Amino acid sequence: MTPSAFKSTVSQSKPPAGLAGALAALWWAAKGDWDKAHTIVMNDDSRDAAWVHAYLHRLEGDLDNARYWYRTAGRPVSHGTAEAEWDEIIAVLAALL
Repeated sequence: MTPSAFKSTVSQSKPPAGLAGALAALWWAAKGDWDKAHTIVMNDDSRDAAWVHAYLHRLEGDLDNARYWYRTAGRPVSHGTAEAEWDEIIAVLAALL
């Protein structure tokens, strides 16, 4: 799935079937359901989920927690906009599909 194809699914009522946890969490985050997104990444111990977990805590303003999850993911702390980081994560993860 391309990043643009993934982005187009956010207008739907449900995420595409078979999405990996990290992508599903990003989908729910884009829909404004932080709690559902957070639940997904809390139950996924992958580095991709840790990256999304960092992004989610950054969104809520919990930067100390976000820094922990960036370290866990092996990613640098993002300093750009949340939208730019969402796009970056999608570009990386969608390429793995």
